[in-house]
Amino acid sequence: MSEDKIRTLETSKNGMDVQPKFTIHHIPRSREVRQSWSSSVLTTLNALLYSVPLVFKLRPDMVLCNGPGTCVPLCVAGLLLGALGVKKVLIVYVESICRVETLSLSGKILYHLSDYFFVQWSTLKDKYPRSVYIGRIV
Repeated sequence: MSEDKIRTLETSKNGMDVQPKFTIHHIPRSREVRQSWSSSVLTTLNALLYSVPLVFKLRPDMVLCNGPGTCVPLCVAGLLLGALGVKKVLIVYVESICRVETLSLSGKILYHLSDYFFVQWSTLKDKYPRSVYIGRIV
């Protein structure tokens, strides 16, 4: 969703007179479309540099993500909070419905790091036994 759509949705839920109960934070993309794998290491580290202070400030109970590469630095920052004894952050990943046979790169990374890993196709559940098959949630 675009930022404008999120603002419209939240405003319609809460009414115009109510102070917003949400914030939007911008994090650089981990990888651009068609960006080389080698250069994406630097852009992912840049995204991690933005994610760590944000996650330390917000101290979320959970990071719920659905696949874009930017979610990996956020999840790593959440795991860092737990590793440092600051706060246990639950990491929940939902693989894209487009992934029928194989996991996305984010999925391959977060399969091993997440507390819950949801897939929308039974073929993925068969290949990745730690995953939880939830069917299609579109």
